[in-house]
Amino acid sequence: MPDNILPLRAKAPDTEKITVNLGYVDLGQVDLMVQEGFYSNRTDFIRTAIRNQLDRHADVLKQSTLRHSLDLGLRNFSRADLEAVQRAGEMLQINVLGLATIAADVTPELARATIASVAVLGALHATPAVKAALADRMR
Repeated sequence: MPDNILPLRAKAPDTEKITVNLGYVDLGQVDLMVQEGFYSNRTDFIRTAIRNQLDRHADVLKQSTLRHSLDLGLRNFSRADLEAVQRAGEMLQINVLGLATIAADVTPELARATIASVAVLGALHATPAVKAALADRMR
């Protein structure tokens, strides 16, 4: 490989897979909407339905986000971030609505020494060892 070409980092997925169980009639109606061309596929229908409900309840969601002091969106905690928290003698209260990521090079010991609590509505990406170390601090 030439010196001026660097390998690309693997991109983290920007979605989380969930499973939804539907009754046969509901599923059939979704399939009919797809067949009639209103939606490109089942996933498109489900995403649209979810977004419509979130839009419908936007005011309640905004108030709840403020009331619970949630960071909205993507929040990454690097090893350097946690080491700075440790040097300052502080502990983090992680409250995220979206995606919280604890870097892969964060040790379980560093996580326990710097993270007092974890509340994530959405997804938490961390190594299994870090998740296990913080299990008693997750709400």
